[in-house]
Amino acid sequence: MVEENKNFYGYMMIIAIDGPSGVGKGTLSRRVAQHYGLLHLDTGLIYRTLGLLLHKEGMKAVEEEAALKIAKSMTLRQIAESPDLRTQEVASLASRVSVFPSVRSALLDMQREFASSDKGAVLDGRDVGTIVLPEADFKIFLMARPEVRAHRRLKELREKGIDPGLGEVLREILVRDRRDSTRTAAPLKPAEDAYILDTSDLTADEVFQKTLSFVEKK
Repeated sequence: MVEENKNFYGYMMIIAIDGPSGVGKGTLSRRVAQHYGLLHLDTGLIYRTLGLLLHKEGMKAVEEEAALKIAKSMTLRQIAESPDLRTQEVASLASRVSVFPSVRSALLDMQREFASSDKGAVLDGRDVGTIVLPEADFKIFLMARPEVRAHRRLKELREKGIDPGLGEVLREILVRDRRDSTRTAAPLKPAEDAYILDTSDLTADEVFQKTLSFVEKK
């Protein structure tokens, strides 16, 4: 096991975990961070927070100028888990605002600032290994079949008392996949040197153990 937050080269570890929604990257990232004693940041919360702020401003249609203005004023102190961030509406706004290159650029420094901690860090998102932290020590890209991801997402929503139906959840996942993978700014794709892991038929424990094996064998 890696000791004192350091990797085998003797300095603080930075681990990037990417993938689309419903692949289990949040669960994995939290467990990996706890296991190695690293800080953890779900970068998606940054965009969801921006989406929520836009929603509170009454913006149904996303305008780049307005989104950029709010993005530039955001700080890490605002980024915290909240039920309000997990609604379908906020998720949709977050996805739509994330296609703007100016907005993504404005939020890069915040993510890199978090990763610069001397405690080391695990960041998960959609472009951590490719854009945010291309020099990360370890890069993992999770994937899973859309139908599996839809069932996982629906289970999460039902636990929160929300049930939009499996068909609607699957449609949202496919729409977001297409938007994230085709955007010109930081498209969703694995880094060339990423460890790619399909979680479709794996338990959370199996994904965790395979990730630890990758980190400690590299």
